[in-house]
Amino acid sequence: MVARDKGKMPSQRQLKVGETIRHALADIFSRGEIVDDVLSRHSLTVPQVRMSPDLKLATVYVIPLGGGSSEADEAVAQLDKHKRFLRGEVAKRVSMKFMPELRFKVDTTFAASARIDELLASPKVARDLDG
Repeated sequence: MVARDKGKMPSQRQLKVGETIRHALADIFSRGEIVDDVLSRHSLTVPQVRMSPDLKLATVYVIPLGGGSSEADEAVAQLDKHKRFLRGEVAKRVSMKFMPELRFKVDTTFAASARIDELLASPKVARDLDG
């Protein structure tokens, strides 16, 4: 398989399906439908779902509210254990011919954004911007 689509923007269909799955998962998480001690301690947020071009794989990015990276890794590990259940629950809420496989990853965009803000606020950068 050639990775030609790496630099390509997602299609409108990929974006729409990803957003629909994101809403379904957010609903499942907010209702507490997963019976798990570890996941019940975290309030999970789903900022983004990226779909593969053939719509057979959904990469779900999650972050626990107010949690660090260890809590996020722990939550993703638990979600991986429940992915068959979650796929079935999403299938009940989303009408698709084939339900995609779910893969969970920690969303690091907020941490990266905070790091960029920190760098921009540093005295070295401020000095360069003033001149």
